[in-house]
Amino acid sequence: MKNNNTPSKGSQNNNNGIVAAAADAATELKELFIDSLKDIYWAENALVTALPKMAQNATSPLLASAIKEHLEVTKNQVVRLETIFALLGEKPEGKKCEAMAGLLKEGDGILEETVPGPVRDAGIIAASQKIEHYEIATYGTLCAFAKALGENDAVQLLTQTLAEEKEADMILSDAACSSINLKAAKNTMDSVVPE
Repeated sequence: MKNNNTPSKGSQNNNNGIVAAAADAATELKELFIDSLKDIYWAENALVTALPKMAQNATSPLLASAIKEHLEVTKNQVVRLETIFALLGEKPEGKKCEAMAGLLKEGDGILEETVPGPVRDAGIIAASQKIEHYEIATYGTLCAFAKALGENDAVQLLTQTLAEEKEADMILSDAACSSINLKAAKNTMDSVVPE
């Protein structure tokens, strides 16, 4: 008798909504951990390419500087991920991160939908914080996986990156709340024509 909770091979899902696993699906936490590392490795490398464009489109010197500084941090995070792959005896390779690809596409959309100035800067911060929140969630999960697997050296490296992502988020929040959002709001209020 077939168990209704286990999907049959080749089926997308059964009547219970259970999705069938792919042929190469992870069966152990370590496999999921490595797969997740490949995902964030792709994401960080994509950010190394995307951040200069964001900095170039920022009109606030504070925001442009923060993005450029985070670019250097991100490059170091890529190297740190390569170290983790080496610790695990794995070749560093990326697997397209659909979440990051979507966030970067949304960021490009914000640039296209705003004119240069405070409103675009506010949009860049919004897009950047969505990215940071995704990274915070990812690195938090990776830390938990590494702890469960007893990969203590990886835990230390991932914890360092997690702290950097949280700091980047705070810097963006400070920039938004201290000046950029206020300038964007004033810009909006100045463009309203009284009736």
